[in-house]
Amino acid sequence: MTLTLVPVEGIPEVRPGDDLVGLIAERAELAAGDVVVVTQKVVSKAEGRLVEVDPEDRDARAELVGSEAVRILRRRGDLIMTETRHGFVCANAGVDLSNVEPGWAALLPVDPDRSARRIRDGLRARLGVSVGVVVSDTFGRAWRRGVTDVAIGVAGVAGVVDLRGRADALGRELAVTEVCVADEIASAAELAMGKASAVPVVVVRGVDPSWLREASVAGEVVRPHREDLFR
Repeated sequence: MTLTLVPVEGIPEVRPGDDLVGLIAERAELAAGDVVVVTQKVVSKAEGRLVEVDPEDRDARAELVGSEAVRILRRRGDLIMTETRHGFVCANAGVDLSNVEPGWAALLPVDPDRSARRIRDGLRARLGVSVGVVVSDTFGRAWRRGVTDVAIGVAGVAGVVDLRGRADALGRELAVTEVCVADEIASAAELAMGKASAVPVVVVRGVDPSWLREASVAGEVVRPHREDLFR
């Protein structure tokens, strides 16, 4: 399998109410089976998920984070490890002050899966092609340095592919292997986005067709509390 990453360049600064589907459709050359990865930041901007906040007011920032979290897991200085209403465990409930106008913060979409479906359905209606969509965001990971992009919303592509019961390369049956293909697609796309290159959309071409499916949700990726050894 050969994957091709195609940055969608020329997308202007996205503002609340902008037609994000139209901005993508005008600039992306899409084929059936492609997966379109869109950063959470432009989705949140288009959906108006922006709030005013004084970046120097630590109490105001902490209050905003608390309002977006359902559970506070750890605190260390300005860092607050939280669980969001989506079930994501991440820093500061996804509240982000980067790549937004000074004095504003971007919040996670209310329903990232719904956001992904709207983009998928809109592209299908305008361009006549069936694609998958991943809404990505940058997360840190426990026990590992650095950040990587992960999927917080999906449509038309699996969150997790279950390989249990299949044979490995030596013929042994796989007993526990579940592959988070949505996160892998998101992190691959981030290589073509970069953190400072103003490319918020990437087309990932060549994914395994078996990963594409009509019904999918990012909740597939979230480990249930009963399986979590650390909370």
